[in-house]
Amino acid sequence: MAALGKIRSKGVLLICIISLGLFAFIAEEAFRSCESSSNDARQQVGEVLGEKINVTEFQKLVDEYTEVIKMQQGQENLNEDQLNQVKDMVWNTYVQSKLIAHETEKLGLTVTDAELQNVLAEGTNPMLMQTPFYNQQTGRFDVNALKKFLAEYKAQGQTNPQLAKQYDTIYKYWTFIEKTLRQQLLAQKYQSLFAHCFLSNKVEAEMAFKAQNEENQIQLAALSYSSIDDNKVKITDADLKAKYDEVKGRFKQYVESRDIKYVDVQVKASAADRAELQKSFAGYSQELASAADPADVVRKSTSLISYLGVPVSKDAYPYDIAQRLDSMAVGATSKVFENNSDNTLNVIKLVSKQMLPDSVQYRQIQVVGASVEESAKRADSIYTALKAGADFEVLAKKYGQTGEKTWLTTRQYQSAPSLDNNTKNYIMSLNTMAVNELKNISLSQGNLIVQVVDRKAMINKYVAAVVKKDITFSKDTYSAAFNKINSFISANLTAEDIIKNAAKAGYTVQERKDVTTAEHYLAGIHSTREAMRWLFEAKKGAVSPLYECGDNDHLLLVILDNINNVGYRSLDDAQVKEYVKGEVLKDKKAEMLMAKLEGVKSVAAAKAKGANVSTVNQVTFAAPVFIPATGASEPALSGAVAATAKGKFCKAPVKGNAGVYVFEVTNKTQRPGKFNAAAEMQKLRQKEMQMAGNFMNELYIKAKVVDNRYLFF
Repeated sequence: MAALGKIRSKGVLLICIISLGLFAFIAEEAFRSCESSSNDARQQVGEVLGEKINVTEFQKLVDEYTEVIKMQQGQENLNEDQLNQVKDMVWNTYVQSKLIAHETEKLGLTVTDAELQNVLAEGTNPMLMQTPFYNQQTGRFDVNALKKFLAEYKAQGQTNPQLAKQYDTIYKYWTFIEKTLRQQLLAQKYQSLFAHCFLSNKVEAEMAFKAQNEENQIQLAALSYSSIDDNKVKITDADLKAKYDEVKGRFKQYVESRDIKYVDVQVKASAADRAELQKSFAGYSQELASAADPADVVRKSTSLISYLGVPVSKDAYPYDIAQRLDSMAVGATSKVFENNSDNTLNVIKLVSKQMLPDSVQYRQIQVVGASVEESAKRADSIYTALKAGADFEVLAKKYGQTGEKTWLTTRQYQSAPSLDNNTKNYIMSLNTMAVNELKNISLSQGNLIVQVVDRKAMINKYVAAVVKKDITFSKDTYSAAFNKINSFISANLTAEDIIKNAAKAGYTVQERKDVTTAEHYLAGIHSTREAMRWLFEAKKGAVSPLYECGDNDHLLLVILDNINNVGYRSLDDAQVKEYVKGEVLKDKKAEMLMAKLEGVKSVAAAKAKGANVSTVNQVTFAAPVFIPATGASEPALSGAVAATAKGKFCKAPVKGNAGVYVFEVTNKTQRPGKFNAAAEMQKLRQKEMQMAGNFMNELYIKAKVVDNRYLFF
């Protein structure tokens, strides 16, 4: 009981301790939850209509489309710029698909399997022309070829594992095309439905026909705004404010952007660096000239162009190399030459030049045995049977292969980074064999029985050994540039000091307006993702760290000059103020010129007031007329002319984009052609479809799209 009483006496203290413990537990869980949410947020590539996509999901889409591009273009790898184009395409497609799906779901619009099958059967959709099932003879997509492939694909994994990978690649390609085709058809359905909200009628068609085909000839008197000196026009703050309020809608910004000032130092080779490289190239030139096989020379030089040792077309070489090949003799080695466009030194040895087919159609039987001898024995047997007239495909099927005819084009192998001896032997055989010739090709792991069945497009092919190397700077040159700008930064810590003293130190401060998160590079310089991340986390006036970027040849210092938030840009914005000032200046000059023309009733009277007079023909209501006297297109003038009768002088001066005008209509003529109501209404419908295409901009704005790709890509 005594113990119980003691506990009771400390009740308040115990309650406090227990409460603190509970609070700590809850706070820890809350912290973990917040940390988890924060980590999730850091993985978000973007957001559309409140739905987030993380970096893993987006990367899967990028990988999928990358494989499609590789297959379409016959490339093994894509460079950085091509990958960025892929990422942009994937993002734009993703956003558009989400927007369309959101709208069509509300309307109950779908693309049925039957509709898709109709498109496949019709076979004229442009997307289908890029597939392996396009029939060049008919110029249409062959749906039967697709069905045959899909049936073979299901069977391939069980009966012929050797071709499974190739079939799987084509299958993935087709599933992408099918998915994209469904998205395209759904978007077209929605756009068509939207376009039908616009109606055309015969009256509208008649007006449109007249606007396009009624031509006016006029005598024009023009007073250009440039005839008045800007200094003679007084502009007040009230004028600017009034004009800003009038045109404020033009300054609405839907995405945050940032203005920067920056110093970019591109490190280049010094005179000493260039001399050292020239010395190396003198050695390469001698080695190429004397080498029986130039492969080792090219490899040891770390040339930018691989030596394949098989005949390829000019397209395989850069332009500066290709344009020299025909002027060289076989076996000759060129002088060392510099190419300023890609900043390289080059030397070429032309090993051979032959007239060979660009495309070869062939079929083959792969022969593999337990040993090299067994393979050779089987191959000899097959070769002998074929020479005696055996059916090629029947023999191929006996060995678990199709023996079907396949085309090999030069483009398929000429961009390869390297070729082994087996592949070289194989390609050389196909290039040089005659039509219907059979050959037993010995490989390190077996034999190939090959027959060429067709050859097309005979072209010049070249074997050229090329040493092409960038004119690069040395470590000492880079260190000197790095130390110099670091010293400058240490002495100029603020944005104001950097801008003020940059020129004295030999640096140029450049500007870039309206940088957004949708950009891959800052100031167009490669490998600036870290700088982009800094930019969109920094505060106005901040100075960045020094970034080593580009292709390891740029030193970049950034100043965040301004943040342009979502919403209306204010009159204080320099770009906005400059635009508004220009509009006010134009308005005031127009008032002065119109006052000058007050009471003028003829072109001659306007000329007496200093107007420039000219004859202008073919003025129609449908298109803005271009006025040589002021160098501008003037839609308002086109409208005024169309509303003025033949032989009449305009009712009032016309305020245009570049001047004030008065005119007399001297003639009205009708272009040849009869009015066809149905045809004109169809033209209007097509225009309406184009107008309907702009709906995506509105959907995009309302979807509150967030683009954080700059954090990852």
